[in-house]
Amino acid sequence: MNATVVGGGLAGCEAAWALAERGVTVRLHELRPSGTTPAHQTDGLAELVCTNSFKSLDTANAHGLLKAELRLMGSLLMEVATETRVPAGTALAVDRALFSEGVTNRVSAHPRIEVVRQEVTDLPSPGIVATGPLTSDRLAETIRQRLGVDNLAFFDAIAPIVSYDSLDHDVMYRASRYGKGEGDDYLNAPFDRESYYGFVEALKNAEQYHGHDFDAVPYFEGCLPVEEMASRGADTLRFGPMKPVGLPDPRTGTEPFAVVQLRSEDRAGRMWNLVGFQTRMRTGAQRELLQLIPGLAKAEVLRWGSIHRNTYLNSPAVLSAHSAALDDPLLLFAGQLVGVEGYTESIASGLMCGINLARMLVGEEPVLPPEETMLGSLLRYVSGADPKRFQPMNANFGLVPPLVQPVRDKRVKREAIASRALEAMALFLENLSGVPT
Repeated sequence: MNATVVGGGLAGCEAAWALAERGVTVRLHELRPSGTTPAHQTDGLAELVCTNSFKSLDTANAHGLLKAELRLMGSLLMEVATETRVPAGTALAVDRALFSEGVTNRVSAHPRIEVVRQEVTDLPSPGIVATGPLTSDRLAETIRQRLGVDNLAFFDAIAPIVSYDSLDHDVMYRASRYGKGEGDDYLNAPFDRESYYGFVEALKNAEQYHGHDFDAVPYFEGCLPVEEMASRGADTLRFGPMKPVGLPDPRTGTEPFAVVQLRSEDRAGRMWNLVGFQTRMRTGAQRELLQLIPGLAKAEVLRWGSIHRNTYLNSPAVLSAHSAALDDPLLLFAGQLVGVEGYTESIASGLMCGINLARMLVGEEPVLPPEETMLGSLLRYVSGADPKRFQPMNANFGLVPPLVQPVRDKRVKREAIASRALEAMALFLENLSGVPT
């Protein structure tokens, strides 16, 4: 059995290892050093270009839970990350050079993996494409032609997402503009005159994130950062995403001075998106600004807002549940290219693609972990979100089903969700055929 993996980043290396460990001979293609990207500085596999932190190890944290699931699944990169860990409290941070060196050595030495240093411009089948947010222009064009020119985005304009349970529903009210739709599709956070202008002033002074040169993206008038809109005039937001027209508060019968609208991000209504609030503010600044929005003083943020370069597919529209092209189940896509955000999420996506491609090559059906697991919930979101509004997602507790018996204490609730997830993952793996050889 043979397969091709395109991309020597986190997802690609994990996918190649998963395939090889299951008896598949793999050609792993990496662009560097025959070609370059604006972000990478070495030709090492799995080079970390933005931060050396994989975030929390605590299983009461969504990222920590996902790592625990990956360890149960036998993730190579989690193993190397542990071996190259540097002190960082409860976070998993690594020595970048040693991490890349460790992955490069392990992958290159595998008897069933051949590392090929050249650009790929065709889509492989059977194969996995895991080229990440800096996919080469020629390969990106091939993907666009295959999956449709409107189904490959080149930058993110993301608004924060908050947990429904953390909102103050006594302050907010449900209503759709002019009663359209279901009439109560949106949650509305009403501002009076004083609180609105105070909010705008805070926006103007908020600290913004300025990334690498390769991270620069154009601002389109239809998706400006909220801080950019605020800088254009005190009333710009009030006549833009915060306009109150057609949104009378049913408790008073009058329209507020301004309003922030939140829209459900998932069918179960656990995650709510701040409509039109894409931002380049730093995380700390976002936290402070969110606390100024009525009803969000204690909001739990499930995904922070951002605007950056990111090549990714509209996965719900063009990929199957196991991240394959709809017209070819043996052509899979993994990592940030499918719309998962973060190092650990990319590794997890690559691992699952490797497992499924190996299964299909021996005539077995692809599988997904149970929805009670963090990985299972994340992959279901990527394939099942509304394709009209799809944007990349990181691991968070808003994705997983709630506990049957509600728990009020946040820490206890998350520990219970984590325990349930790890039990479900262990059972899934116990019943999974095609174990590593």
